[in-house]
Amino acid sequence: MNLIECLEDWYLSQCDGDWEHCYGLKIGTLDNPGWSVKINLQETTLENKPFESLVKERTEHDWIHCRLKEGYFEGFGGPKNLGEILLIFKDWVELN
Repeated sequence: MNLIECLEDWYLSQCDGDWEHCYGLKIGTLDNPGWSVKINLQETTLENKPFESLVKERTEHDWIHCRLKEGYFEGFGGPKNLGEILLIFKDWVELN
């Protein structure tokens, strides 16, 4: 299963008629350039699960920062790092 399908499955598993009206996720771009991923964990099984912040600074365009902040999984990365951010989220979901 590819990363998009995994994210789709996780999102669908949260949809209960209420959650999707108040919460969700956003994937956007950064101007440095790069990607941002923000996934709301409120009222999910992941809401209180620990996640160790992760920073990898490899090059100007190859970097990631992932963390939990105020009920959200947040991932930021270089222009070719979207898949890596989604993989980090997927692996964390599978552990929990």
